[in-house]
Amino acid sequence: MKPRTILVVTGQSGSGKSTAMRTLEDHGFFCVDNVPTSLAMQLVETVFAAPDLLKLALAIDIRERHFLREAPALLAQLRATGHLLRVVFLEASEATMVRRYSETRRLHPLDHGRGLRAALKKERGLLAPLRELATQTLDTSQMSPHALRHMVIEQLAEVEPGSPLRVNLMSFGFKHGVPVEANLVLDVRFLPNPYFVAGMREQTGKDAAVRDYVLRQPQAQSFLQHVERLLTFLLPLYREEGKFYLTIAIGCTGGRHRSVALVNRLQERLDEMGTRCSLTHRDVSGAQ
Repeated sequence: MKPRTILVVTGQSGSGKSTAMRTLEDHGFFCVDNVPTSLAMQLVETVFAAPDLLKLALAIDIRERHFLREAPALLAQLRATGHLLRVVFLEASEATMVRRYSETRRLHPLDHGRGLRAALKKERGLLAPLRELATQTLDTSQMSPHALRHMVIEQLAEVEPGSPLRVNLMSFGFKHGVPVEANLVLDVRFLPNPYFVAGMREQTGKDAAVRDYVLRQPQAQSFLQHVERLLTFLLPLYREEGKFYLTIAIGCTGGRHRSVALVNRLQERLDEMGTRCSLTHRDVSGAQ
């Protein structure tokens, strides 16, 4: 029998679950929204009885009033089927939620006359135990619908049983905030800053002069060696645990010089080790 995937999509109301489910449906998932927990196992058996249906996505959240109480038992039952089970929890900041509900003029399912912020606070508290059961958490606060669709495709829709661990190396600037999707965050602000070197302020870590300036620092070479040893230890453990996607974020002050040069060099080293990596330079084009 071909391996099957069960993806449970849950999280805060307004965090993007509808967009995620539409994207999954476009990429071969059989999608069912607002599934009663009492019917979930029967639904799995019915869907997977068809030989050509290999991927099932179930959206279950606060609207299903028994879900919070029955979630641990249900997830244990789904895991016991032997199919690959992933539980994805979507969330966003309170400010983002308030803006989204204002734009859509929708009523929060827990807003019973006490106001939106009270409903959001209550929901966060109720969902806290469920968040701990998730295999992956996605913060959609800074994502447009297009960006969310891209992330769902990359991290959820295209991941199959037995897929290799996908590593994303990200450079960023601490002054713009730590990326919420990062699994590992490393700080390289201890290195001399090319920003203060004549002729380099307007350049980035992609430029040869800045790259060479950063990489010829003995501390930079020691840092890369330590990170390489750390990842040699960690990556097999993440694979063994069944993790599909790992984001390693390296930050400097502005995210334009040191972190960019080091992320590019680290990608080369990991490629040499046989680990394919994608690159994201989050703040390289940002304001200085």
